[in-house]
Amino acid sequence: MIRYLLDLHRRYLLAWLCAEIAFVMLLIFIATQGPRSRATSRSTYSSSRILAERLAEPTHIQPATYQGDGPFGPRQKIAEFPAGVDWLNTKNSLKLSDLKGKLVLLDFWTYCCINCMHILPTLKKAEAEFEKELVVVGVHTAKFETEKDTENIRSAILRYEIKHPVLNDSEHTLWNKLGVSSWPTLVLIDPEGYAIWANGGEIPYDDLQSVLKKAVAFYKRKGTLDDRKVHFDLVELTAQPTPLRFPGKVIADPPTQRLFISDSNHNRIVITKEDGTLLSVIGSGRVGAEDGDFTKATFNHPQGLAYLNETLWVADTENHLIRRIDLRSKQVSTVAGTGKQTETAWPGLNFNATVPKKLIRNPLSIPIGSPWDLWIHEDTLFIAMAGPHQIWKMDLEGTGIAQFAGNGREDIVDGKLIPKKTYEEGYSSFAQPSGLTSDGTWLYVADSEGSSIRAVPLSGQGEVRTVIGTSKLPQNRLFTFGDVDGKKEKALLQHPLGVGYRDGKIYVADTYNNKIKVVDAKSGDVETVAGSKSPGNTDAPALFDEPGGLTVAGDLLYIADTNNHAIRVFDLNTNQLRTLAIAELKPPKSEVRPEDLKLPTDGKRIKVAAQALQAGLSTAKITVRFDCAEGWKLNPLADFPVTVIQPGFANMNSRTSVKADGNAIEFEVPLPEAEEQTLQIAIGYFYCQTDEQGLCLADTVILDFPLKRNTGAENSGLTLRVPVEP
Repeated sequence: MIRYLLDLHRRYLLAWLCAEIAFVMLLIFIATQGPRSRATSRSTYSSSRILAERLAEPTHIQPATYQGDGPFGPRQKIAEFPAGVDWLNTKNSLKLSDLKGKLVLLDFWTYCCINCMHILPTLKKAEAEFEKELVVVGVHTAKFETEKDTENIRSAILRYEIKHPVLNDSEHTLWNKLGVSSWPTLVLIDPEGYAIWANGGEIPYDDLQSVLKKAVAFYKRKGTLDDRKVHFDLVELTAQPTPLRFPGKVIADPPTQRLFISDSNHNRIVITKEDGTLLSVIGSGRVGAEDGDFTKATFNHPQGLAYLNETLWVADTENHLIRRIDLRSKQVSTVAGTGKQTETAWPGLNFNATVPKKLIRNPLSIPIGSPWDLWIHEDTLFIAMAGPHQIWKMDLEGTGIAQFAGNGREDIVDGKLIPKKTYEEGYSSFAQPSGLTSDGTWLYVADSEGSSIRAVPLSGQGEVRTVIGTSKLPQNRLFTFGDVDGKKEKALLQHPLGVGYRDGKIYVADTYNNKIKVVDAKSGDVETVAGSKSPGNTDAPALFDEPGGLTVAGDLLYIADTNNHAIRVFDLNTNQLRTLAIAELKPPKSEVRPEDLKLPTDGKRIKVAAQALQAGLSTAKITVRFDCAEGWKLNPLADFPVTVIQPGFANMNSRTSVKADGNAIEFEVPLPEAEEQTLQIAIGYFYCQTDEQGLCLADTVILDFPLKRNTGAENSGLTLRVPVEP
């Protein structure tokens, strides 16, 4: 969104002289439709002012708050985290002082925001590379009313697979203290509790990596960096497996009575009969972008689907790809995208470049951004491209791809489809389009961030119009939402993600209202069909939890009830709801990859005296007791990864995970027939202070010992001991 704001409000570009660091920084004052804007481009700046947007208020920053220089110049003292707020992904509330000695990276996000989703892979890379020095803390500051709810944030944490602590800053307390005004925003805090760097908008990993390397080197030299790995009680540790995991979209093919389901968090596509009989599973379940047969292919949180003539197209959202599935040959191939997220709505063009009349290119040569839904009309595949806020099109043969509607600005603006220059005003704008359907003349779009339903002429002639939504408002178009039925002039939606068309009616998955609504395609009048404002998971009464997609098949609505991990079926004649049972569907099995079967390089090694076991055993039970220092205990919620390496017997190598029972863990090891062998067992373990503090420490131990078996031995298992010192 910053690209939009930069172009729209360049008159606010300021220069601000920072006397403390003796150089001039050019910073951007963001003027938006409301106090809480969205950021999509990069603007990195020193902590000499936490956010550039506040530089128009010179009294907001007090020079007295700076104490000493950091690696990027003067520092700013940060107050404690707000008291009385909910925390997730940690057992108890955290204080900033609990993290003394660590670099702390605050990530201000809201779970509807596509740019916040884009930055998560960057944060995951940073957490992996700097696991000893860095702690990421998510600061969830809601845009939509429903996003303030802690349980909804818990679902979002599971859906986005976030593995760091998150505080619910529902009242924007920390947001306001730091002067934050865009999602996402990163603020880096040093081991002594001072802000040293900040960034508004998305940031490439190389740029963030450079910042963190400089900070790590600086504080290591200073001697204030604590390099012990920390561990938190993640929400996922208590989550129960489900056959479907956050299904995003569902489509139907009535002639063959089949359903196609994007099982998004299982990274696969599920095909069933309309009665729930399982037909096929496409994808191994691993995250990846591998083409091939149904068992080999991999996806990354796929969303939208489109079907025609035994071919299925998939919006492979987090891979930034379009995939094609040949249902006859059972092969998956990639037909659009490079696998790299586009950084602009006009890949290949410079900012403000003239747009060619026919912007048609090889689909495999053009980076795309978070494709969220698909629709086929005649020989064209239309794509809801959520990342660059546009509608794209591609021919079904895969020979060309082009922008179809939207100037790339994130907004709800009607008008002509495509501008002559990139981001040009006076043309249509979308805001994270996430659902598509059609009546054959108009392409109807669930424009989620503007809580609107838009209509785009499929012919390419005419203008984009708003069926229901905020386009007529002079301001706050992205921040006007609600749950109001009735006439178009007063009706309100809240972040709809899915649409389906039938007989002049547009059925809407009004996601953040937990409802299914129907919109008259001509008048724009809105009526609730099923659901209640409160989330739930019952058929009678009909309750949903953030439904993300729907499809119309005759008199039935098939609904991807995302947070309930289910497909729901609503009968438009009887107004009855039922939950589709897919009896044979199981969660994907976790695969042990070759890289999982390597010993870690940073674990402490303990050589154990030779052990004796009974002859003839095919397995042995290993008990490892951890002798914890006083005031410490093993974390009973954590999964302890155990890797067993048997040099010379590669087929016996294994990887598993177990939970602690008290201060011990148990697992079984397969054994070869050899009388003598060597065992190497690597165990990742997590231990916490007994005073119920919110964080735990993490470490790895590698046990090396020779193993003999003879007829005189009585042992069928082994007990080993590991000292634990913080």
